[in-house]
Amino acid sequence: MQLNAGALEIVATLLSQTDALGVEFHTLANGARVVDCGVKAAGSIDAGVLLARAAMAGLGTVWLEEPGHSPAAFSQIWPDCPWPIVAVRSEQPLAACLASQYAGWKVSTSNFFAMASGPIRAAIGREALYDQIGMRERADAAVGLLETAKLPPDDVCLSLAADAGVAADKLVLLVARTASIAGTLQVVARSLETALHKLHDLHFDLHRIRSGSGRAPLAPVPRKDDLVAIGRTNDAILYGGHVVLDVTGDDASLLDIGPRMVSRASADYGAPFCTLFERAGRDFYALDPALFAPAVVDLVNIDTGRRHRFGGIAPEIVASSFTTPQATAAGSEA
Repeated sequence: MQLNAGALEIVATLLSQTDALGVEFHTLANGARVVDCGVKAAGSIDAGVLLARAAMAGLGTVWLEEPGHSPAAFSQIWPDCPWPIVAVRSEQPLAACLASQYAGWKVSTSNFFAMASGPIRAAIGREALYDQIGMRERADAAVGLLETAKLPPDDVCLSLAADAGVAADKLVLLVARTASIAGTLQVVARSLETALHKLHDLHFDLHRIRSGSGRAPLAPVPRKDDLVAIGRTNDAILYGGHVVLDVTGDDASLLDIGPRMVSRASADYGAPFCTLFERAGRDFYALDPALFAPAVVDLVNIDTGRRHRFGGIAPEIVASSFTTPQATAAGSEA
């Protein structure tokens, strides 16, 4: 199945339950379809789960675990986590996470900005990442996710459709701001993707990865405060995320790369994201790229049977991030 076709199946579920999910459906004058999951619409937990699944092109499962109900591997490293856990698993993580889910691209015009992800990236195929992993595709219809506080205008939709090589009425955009329940959940559901992207940056042979799962705490949603929400969702993964990867090959290479693929390998490690963002002059690209990694990674060698764990949870930083009043976090407005 192609990536965009897989996401369209998730879209069909969304559109069949708009009222129950708290989402709103719009067809623009140019024919493009926009599903508001958390900009003006209230959204919901279930909408966030479907957003995350669509981002993974239907190649991953996503669910919520209530406090105290996570498997032993997570409970051992964080036995008293007080927040629900966003869990994700994929048997095709390279396609689900890097070819589709990764938010490695900005949509920016004079009056609109969004972080974009989803299988539309494979249809556009401009990112150098695809030169290494393949998986570009010619799609009959394209599905994209936009993390933004505004619904996309007509000109943005037309541009995205043209870039993806589809007619405007074959474009579907799923939209949510970070400071919404669906938007927050779908970002926290990127723990597994974060680990894969880190391995890509470290030039690891990604084809050794057979399957993977990830868990991270669901951050409380600040009221219409996207900067605080961005900080909390980052901290959920950087200081509270646990990823397990099933890999093949030798153990020596895993022992070498493991310490470098967790967030504590960064010189910026040790403070909530909003604090680091302020120190960097609110310049995202001034932050150490090594920071963007899960807190804990288990590499399970399915050839040798050995399990290697790296990193550690920092519950005090997660708690600080999740409970900081909005008005004092990175100077944002409540």
